[in-house]
Amino acid sequence: MKDVVKVIAAVKRHVSYKPHHSNPFEVLIFTIISQRTRDENTMRASEQLFNRFNTPGKLAKADLKDIERLIRPSGFYRVKARYIKKVSKEIVGRFKGKVPANLDDLLSLAGVGRKTANCVLVYGFRIPAIPVDVHVNRISNRIGLIKTKTPEQSEFALMKVVPKKYWIEFNDLIVRFGQTVCLPRNPLCNTCSVAPYCDYYKKAYLKPTS
Repeated sequence: MKDVVKVIAAVKRHVSYKPHHSNPFEVLIFTIISQRTRDENTMRASEQLFNRFNTPGKLAKADLKDIERLIRPSGFYRVKARYIKKVSKEIVGRFKGKVPANLDDLLSLAGVGRKTANCVLVYGFRIPAIPVDVHVNRISNRIGLIKTKTPEQSEFALMKVVPKKYWIEFNDLIVRFGQTVCLPRNPLCNTCSVAPYCDYYKKAYLKPTS
């Protein structure tokens, strides 16, 4: 088994963890909007939406067409708009306008999966969890921290190998690392501090000795 603490330390030679705590409701809606959407489009759509409707109550009463128009820069905006309105109504009706701070209640909300729920816990409430997005799933398997095929499998596998004290920062670190060093194509292996621990590097760059 790899020394995960050494891997995290190596990642931190390239990127730093930037603690950021946001309104749990905004984290929830932002994460819904971000699905299958480029970061810049997510930011634009979210900013437009929150400038007009920034509470569960306001969004629950908002016209669906207005929500669609405001989040249009994101992909699949019609589907996302329906979920945003429905989840806002549920928060108002079932949770008195407050986003719940536990996994089971979050997963009971319309359109909320484990990644979204864990993002709310980590970035909205600073409760330890491991949100698994495409970066975390890809890089954790590429390095060899885990051997999984789906994000949900990756989440449970990472919870077993990553010390809990690193859970809050893990997603942020790996996302930044994936955006700057461990790129989907042409990763910067030759200058990467994680290379000594990385299965991908060993297979791609180290020739077996005869």
